[in-house]
Amino acid sequence: MQALILGILFVVVLLVSAGIVATVFLTTWAERRYPAIGRFVPVTGGRLHVIDREPAEPAGPLPVVLLHGASGNARDMMAALGDRVGRVRRVIAIDRPGHGWSDRPGGRSDAAPARQAALIREALSAMDVRRAVIVGHSWSGALATRLALDAPDLVAGLVLLAPVTHPWPGGVTWYYTPASHPLVAPLFAWAVSAPVGALQLTGSVAGVFAPDPAPPDYVSATGTWLVLRPAEFRANAQDVKDLHGHVVAQAHRYGEIAVPTTIVHGEADNTVSPRIHSDALAREIPGSKLVLLPNAGHMPHHAYRDLVAAEIERVAERAEALLR
Repeated sequence: MQALILGILFVVVLLVSAGIVATVFLTTWAERRYPAIGRFVPVTGGRLHVIDREPAEPAGPLPVVLLHGASGNARDMMAALGDRVGRVRRVIAIDRPGHGWSDRPGGRSDAAPARQAALIREALSAMDVRRAVIVGHSWSGALATRLALDAPDLVAGLVLLAPVTHPWPGGVTWYYTPASHPLVAPLFAWAVSAPVGALQLTGSVAGVFAPDPAPPDYVSATGTWLVLRPAEFRANAQDVKDLHGHVVAQAHRYGEIAVPTTIVHGEADNTVSPRIHSDALAREIPGSKLVLLPNAGHMPHHAYRDLVAAEIERVAERAEALLR
């Protein structure tokens, strides 16, 4: 019996050691392959990584700020929309706190949309951005609406793409629990998440896009590998695990939002329910526009780039008309 126990312990130690070695390798490779491509803006306790693109032609007065969803970074939003929206407007894509190359100065407290909103407001102020159209995908539906609630002087318009905004039944994917647990998370993130995640990455991307096909270069173009780094994996898990409580706290306030708002959601989205979130939000924000895409999935900004870019421009033009 003792020999069996020792044998099992040996195998466990071997597997954990192999996982840690694989994680170190993947982290080093991902950071070299996908370095910061923007600039760093100081905020309280750290800095945020921002990709800031000015248009070649004269710009519309309102810039557009792109906020990515869970398991993503600023490259995702810029790859989908940067060229299209950036033809006539300044486009700013931000790595949310703890994602991409941005710091997470508040630790787990920065999982709150209100905390992320405060840090993003601080960064935009440092960049002399006083008014903007805010575009939020998925998790950042809660963040973008929080910005509109907390900073109506900043948010001139909203475009929400497959947004999470309301409480939903059930929980979250199983691995977010150990990855966000204060005791288990360090070992899980260092020994399990990177090697297992690497094996499942292509399938996970396909599942998020379904029934739309994922662009063949999506993973390489967006630096999705970065989310497998231990610190970012934990931050992402905390964001997702804690989000339900945060939308419970803010959902009753959406009627306060008074800026031009468009919501775009795929009717076949299996990641975020259009009925629970977008349908409800469209009823609650006065004058909002809801665009439902038949047989579309969770990534409309990639699968329907021209349509989404056109909706962003319409919101920006409506917002500018109100500001005149």
